[in-house]
Amino acid sequence: MTTFRAIRVDRVEGGTRAACVDFDEADLMDGDVTVRVTHSSLNYKDGLALTGKSPVVRRFPMIPGIDFAGIVESSSHPDFAPGDAVAATGGGLGETRLGGYAQRARAPAALLVKLPGGLTPAQAMAIGTAGFTAALCVMALERHGLKPADGPAIVTGAAGGVGSVAVALLAKAGWHVIASTGRPGEAGYLRDLGAAETIDRAELSSPGRPLGKERWAAGVDAVGSHTLANLLAQTKYSGAIAATGLAQGMDLPATVAPFILRGVALLGVDSVGCPRERRLEAWARLARDLDRGKLAEMTRTVQFDEVIGVAGEILAGRTRGRTVVEIPA
Repeated sequence: MTTFRAIRVDRVEGGTRAACVDFDEADLMDGDVTVRVTHSSLNYKDGLALTGKSPVVRRFPMIPGIDFAGIVESSSHPDFAPGDAVAATGGGLGETRLGGYAQRARAPAALLVKLPGGLTPAQAMAIGTAGFTAALCVMALERHGLKPADGPAIVTGAAGGVGSVAVALLAKAGWHVIASTGRPGEAGYLRDLGAAETIDRAELSSPGRPLGKERWAAGVDAVGSHTLANLLAQTKYSGAIAATGLAQGMDLPATVAPFILRGVALLGVDSVGCPRERRLEAWARLARDLDRGKLAEMTRTVQFDEVIGVAGEILAGRTRGRTVVEIPA
């Protein structure tokens, strides 16, 4: 019997429990490619899965971790060969499909991408699901026809994983970026990533008017609830907000006024079911446009056996940027 180390979430009386265990390789799910995982990351959804604060996990037992990177060990698919450096995000990893907090993972080829542009597995997970999602948001705004000349772009939850990468990508593309954060001490960090100005999240987090002063042409929102409603109410005519998070809440206490009086668009962005062609486009964009120095600045690394202990930090808003999880060989 071949086993490897993994974090496993089990259902227990009153909730769930996460623990490091020896996992039998024979119990891995079907897939075209088996990967020796070297790195994963800690995303907001991972924090929910590890702590049991929300029913992210849909199948038990589950190896959490909604993304991973590593080296292909074996493959039955012609697009991948042993030795290839690959990454996977979404596709049910850590929810319905065994995820990345383990020394081994097996996945369908459609979920994997070869690492582009000289990215290492560690850098790929410094980007991770959050950075990948940020790229999808920026691409959605561009597909809508928006450009820096149209006005500023706002990013909420700007010091978090999605927000940090969104700030860097938008600034690289020439946008005047307004970073919204509840942590004033992160203003210097956000300026280093490319933010032109910062605002306190309190400006946006309380109930607001159906329409407000037009302040920005575009935005990336990872917060939801009143924050997203206020973003929409203050978006310029024909502008758009890309929405991809619910840190404040799943509700949207808004009116139709921004949509029918200003032609504002709300662009929903999902990274889990993203088609392969768009995955490849997003990773190519990240490899090309995300400054490696800024990526390093927004990243910290924790060891595999630390991740359960730090999971609550991301839910409490005490993390900054991205957290990479190093998987032991």
